[in-house]
Formats: sequence, C-alpha cells, structure tokens
Amino acid sequence: MFESFSNWYSALEPMMQMFWGCAIVASLVFVVQMILTLIGMDGHDVDTGFDMADFGDTDASTMDTGGGLSLFSIRSLVNFLVGFGWSGVSFHKLIGNNILLVLVSVVVGLVFVWLFFYIRKQTRKLEANGAFDIRNCEGKTANVYLRIPGNNKGKGKIQISINGAFHEIDALTDGDDISTGQKVKITEVIDGETLRVTPL
Repeated sequence: MFESFSNWYSALEPMMQMFWGCAIVASLVFVVQMILTLIGMDGHDVDTGFDMADFGDTDASTMDTGGGLSLFSIRSLVNFLVGFGWSGVSFHKLIGNNILLVLVSVVVGLVFVWLFFYIRKQTRKLEANGAFDIRNCEGKTANVYLRIPGNNKGKGKIQISINGAFHEIDALTDGDDISTGQKVKITEVIDGETLRVTPL
C-alpha cells in the first residue's frame, strides 16, 4: 500500500506534490489536535512570540485555552496549510495558471486561519460567561427581581448582567424594603450566594 502511494505521489507534478503534501500532513495533524482537544489533552499552544495583542483591540486571551495565541502558532499554521493544500488540490483543474492557483490557495488558507480565530474567540466568550465569579458584582448596579425585605429580615433577588450573561442572585439590605424593578448598588459580597445592596 505504501509503495502504491509512493508511486502515485512520485508521478504527480511538483506543484501538485506540494499541495497534496500540505493537505495530507496538515489534515492528519488537525485530526490529532481535534482528538486531543476533545479528550482534554491539547495543552498549551506553541507560539513564536508574535502576539495577537499587537493588533489593537484583538483580545489575545480569547484565542487559546492556554491564555494567549500567537498569529504564527502551530494551530494557526496547521489551519492555514489545511486550507492552502485542499484548495490547491480542488482548484488545480479549474485554474490553469500556477501563480493564480497559489494566490487563491493562500487566500483560502488565510480564511481558514481567520475562521479558527473567530471560532476560538466565540468559544472563549461562552467559557467566560460560564465562569461566573460573584465577587465581580461588588460595586455594580442591578435590578431588583424579587422584593428585598428591609433591615436584613429576609432575602430578595436581584438580576445583574456580567460578561453578557444575566444572573439572579439572593440579596439583603440594611435599609427599608426595596421593591421589584428598583435599581440598586451592590455594596458587599456576603458569601458565595448572597449580596448586600442599597437603593439608588
């Protein structure tokens, strides 16, 4: 089988050897990365020191599970080669000019890299929304969802938005009753489930 593959590959034009080589090797690495990610063993990405934070408002911490992702990381390189290789293989009969074929393949490869960054960013947003820390509520404003009895006589509920996600949390107040719909300021995090608030 290996001999047949070797003979087939050797018979290809140099340009097609390049495209098929990129497509096959990058696809194998991509599959291995995906399997490792699914079983939680992907670890940290390897980068070359060119950080996405240099691109203005791009949030590097949203690009990789390790906390940062270089533009020239192993993952982005693999995604580029997958797009580059398979587009070259797919379009070589449609595009007779080799230079144009390479340019089109480079563009498709860059699109694959962009898609990788976009998907990782959206995934990290979901992870950030799920990792809610009640301590981040202190000092913020919220709406009363269920009436809060005055003088710490009972708990009500407030609704607050953190990282784009709404959370309903138990709340107490030292002052008078606070009606549903009123805005309050969170003055203290009492414990992992309760906040102290004061009306605005």
